[in-house]
Amino acid sequence: MKTKHRQRHLAPVALLLAVAAGALAAAPPAPPPGDPENTGVNKRDAPANRTAANPTPMDQSNKQPDLNTEAEVRKAIVGDKSLSMLAHNVKIMTANGVVTLRGPVKSAEEKQRVEDLAKHVQGVSSVKNELDTSNSTRE
Repeated sequence: MKTKHRQRHLAPVALLLAVAAGALAAAPPAPPPGDPENTGVNKRDAPANRTAANPTPMDQSNKQPDLNTEAEVRKAIVGDKSLSMLAHNVKIMTANGVVTLRGPVKSAEEKQRVEDLAKHVQGVSSVKNELDTSNSTRE
C-alpha cells in the first residue's frame, strides 16, 4: 500500500522535473556580459570596405614568418591581464613584418599599451595602430 501511495505522489514530481528540464534545454543561452564579439562595432572590416589600403583579417599573409609574428603578438596581448576583453580581441594583421591593429579598446592608455606590446614582439618591423576608443562603450 505504501509503495502505491509513493508512486502516485512521485509521478507528478517526475513529470514536473521532465517539463522543467525540457524548458531549460530549449532556452538559448544568454550572451555573457562583455561579449567579445565586436564585428558590429568595427564596421571598417565590412566586405564592401576592403581595399589594399584597408586590409582585413581575410587579407592576412599566409607566409610562415607573418603567421608566427601574428601569433606572438596575439599571445602578448592576451597574456596582459590588465587589458580589457575588447583589447584581447582586437584584429591583428601582419604582412612582411608590418602589424596592423584594428578594433575598439577602452581607453587611449589601453590603445598605447596594445601598440607597445606589439612593437616588442620579435619579427615586428612596424605597427600601424588603427585601434579605436570612440566606440568602446561595451564592457
